[in-house]
This record gives sequence, structure tokens and C-alpha cells, in this order.
Amino acid sequence: MSAELLSILVLAVLFVVGTTRSVNMGALAFAAAFGVGTLAAGLDADGIFAGFPGDLFVVLVGVTYFFAIARANGTTDWLVHAGIRLVRGRIALIPWVMFTVTGVLTAIGAVSPAAVAIVAPLAMGFAARYGIKPLLMGALVVHGAQAGGFSPISIYGSTVNGILEREGLPGSPIALFLASLFANLAIAALLFVALGGLRLRGRDLGDLGDEEAKEAKEGDGGSGGTGGTATGTRTRARTTPDADLLRLTPARIATLVGLVALVVAVLIFDLDAGLTAITLAVLLAVVWPEDSKAAVAHITWPTVLLICGMLTYVAVLQEMGTIDWAGEHVGSIGIPLLAALLFCYIGAVVSAFASSVGIIGALIPLAVPFLEQGEIGVVGMVAALSVSATVVDVSPFSTNGALVLAAAEDTDRERFFRQLMLYGGAVTLLAPLVLWLALVVPGL
Repeated sequence: MSAELLSILVLAVLFVVGTTRSVNMGALAFAAAFGVGTLAAGLDADGIFAGFPGDLFVVLVGVTYFFAIARANGTTDWLVHAGIRLVRGRIALIPWVMFTVTGVLTAIGAVSPAAVAIVAPLAMGFAARYGIKPLLMGALVVHGAQAGGFSPISIYGSTVNGILEREGLPGSPIALFLASLFANLAIAALLFVALGGLRLRGRDLGDLGDEEAKEAKEGDGGSGGTGGTATGTRTRARTTPDADLLRLTPARIATLVGLVALVVAVLIFDLDAGLTAITLAVLLAVVWPEDSKAAVAHITWPTVLLICGMLTYVAVLQEMGTIDWAGEHVGSIGIPLLAALLFCYIGAVVSAFASSVGIIGALIPLAVPFLEQGEIGVVGMVAALSVSATVVDVSPFSTNGALVLAAAEDTDRERFFRQLMLYGGAVTLLAPLVLWLALVVPGL
């Protein structure tokens, strides 16, 4: 067996073990990089460490550190609740509020599972309370997270654009972002119609604060005395948290300004997203240390380990010639469009059961020799592959799908699990084909 084939088989084993044994795939990848790099490629420790993606490490740590502080000081909760208030209680708009909020959170740098973990409990609670189908609400939360997931300052976007830059391939951060945005928006719109979203029109929650006061009054029965005192206590207990969440404290104002500053610095002044984010996070931590004590612990270290481990292993594959070897064999199919479709399906199928970030970090470098042939448009192919590997995260076997399933209230979880599984399977089957037809076949 050739060393190149062995290294690819080891990569397949990484996905299988990481999926079935709940072991961080990045840790497995570091071990594989050491084993394959030393035994099959003859690399020493310096040669293996040369592939460590230091720039992406700073992006991941800086952005997630800043976002952890935003979560600690209540800025993310403010965004969620303010979004609900903006629709003035219209039930039909609530799923779209959740879609938009998760999209904004991932677009400004939140890791997709982190955004879903924040929004899903609130979203699924609203679904249970106001008769919205859980699959509709849960799917829109996940698709919203993926809609914003490829902005130039997001985790996914930074990863893909960083890989393309290192490989010297032409890329378009805006085209990648728009491809994911419109693909997920289209799927969400179809789901909204298919799952009865249009029937929610005309139903109104009323103002949330007034609704809570009304319920408390009804619980009191309109009487005074002791009952009135208890009702007053319940009203304060229920309205005070919302009032606090909607209050703009100095720390929250500073964090919102920081978010705007991060977007401006990266998109307009072309500053490094990681260094800018970590600088803003440090400034917030110095001024409000009480809100930032636990922020370091909430940096998504598993994701950092995953991405850095996978890209280090891929760098070993590149150093030993596996990337070129694999690209030549894919290209030998003789039908570039068929090879491109195959890449998209590989990304979708594996990602439905494993980490989307890990798949992206592994497949795009593997497709580089194929893309360098010039027979397939790089921008369209990278967009199709990236979106194919992330749009399937509604699967209950993925992190996002599992978070939605866990957050479901007052519903048959086994039935909901089957719904998510069937829907995830349908997306895995259809999305790569549609994306291939829309982005790869036209030669974008």
C-alpha cells in the first residue's frame, strides 16, 4: 500500500472514530499527523509543526473570546429579545426572528453551535407555547446560523478564505457568503410554506410585557388581599428578567460598539479578524473584569482543537504529496463536472455525521489539485462544496441538530428525532445536486 493511500485511509478512520467514539477529531488528527508524518513521510517534529495554522488559531480564539464576553455581559440575550420585540409579537414572524438572530450571531463571529445553543432554547420554547411546529422552528434556527456562517469574519468564512489564500487560489469572500445566505434562505422559505408557516399569519402575541401582566392578573382572579400580593410577586418575577435583558448597560453598549468596530476593521480597513477581536475583547475585559472572568473558559476550545488538528494533518498530507496524488486520481475520472459533484456529496454525507468545520478543512485542500486544473470555476466549486458541507447540519447526528432536539419542549422527542433525521436525509440527498447545478455547472 502506498504512503498516499495509507494517509487517506487514516483520514477516513479519523472521521469514523471521531463520529462513533465521541473523541475530538482534532486531537485524533494531531495524533495521526505525528504517526503518519513520522512513519510514512519521514518528517520530524519541526516539519509537522510547520503545518500548524497559527493565523486561524488566533482568529478562532480571538473571535470566540470576544463572543464569550458578549454572552457573559448579556449582549447576545439583548439581541435575541430585542429582535422579538421588533416584530411586536406577530407569531408568523417569530421563526424569522430566530433565523435572523442566529444568522447575525454567526456572521459577526459566533461559532454556529454556540449561536444555536443560545437561540434554540428560546425558539423551541416559543414553538411549544404558541403552536409552531418544532421542525419548522428548529430548522430555521439552524439554517439561520448557516446563512450567516460564511461571512468574511465568521469561523467558517475565515477558515475557507484562509485555506484559499494559503493555496494561492482565487477566492471571493462575498460570493461565498452570499451563496450560503441565499441557499439557506431559500430552504427556510420552502420549509416555512411546507410546514404551515403561512397559517400563522394573523395570530398575535400582543406586547410581551402586557401579556405577562395579563396572565398574572388572571391568576389572581381580580382579587386583592393575599392573592394580590402573590400576583404582584409573580408579575415582578416574570417581568424583571425581560426588563433587565432589554436594558442597555454600559458594558452592552460597549460590546455592541465593539461588534460594529470589528466589522468595520475587517471589511473596510482589511485588518486581521483574530487580532482585532482579541484586542477588543481585552479592552472589554480590562474595563469590566467581572463580566469576563469566565470568558476564557467559554472560548470554544474543542472547535479550536478540531480545526487546528485537522489542518495540521492536512498539511502533513500536502507535504508528503498526498494532496497532489488524490487530485490526480480525481481528475483522472475524465469528467470534471462529475468529479465536482462527487466532492459535494462527500462533503454533505460525511458532514451530516461529523463536524462541518473538520470536513471543510479537509476536503477543500484535497480538492486543490483538481481546482488548479482550471476546468472548474474555483469560486463556484468552493462555494458549492462549503455550503453542501454545512447545510446538512439539521441532521440530529450533527451538533446543531442535536442542540435543537435537546431544546425541544412539550413534544415527542422520538418523533421529532425521526423528523429531523428524515429532513436531514432529504437535504443531504438534494442540496449538493442543486448547489452543483447552480454554482458549478455554470462555471462560476
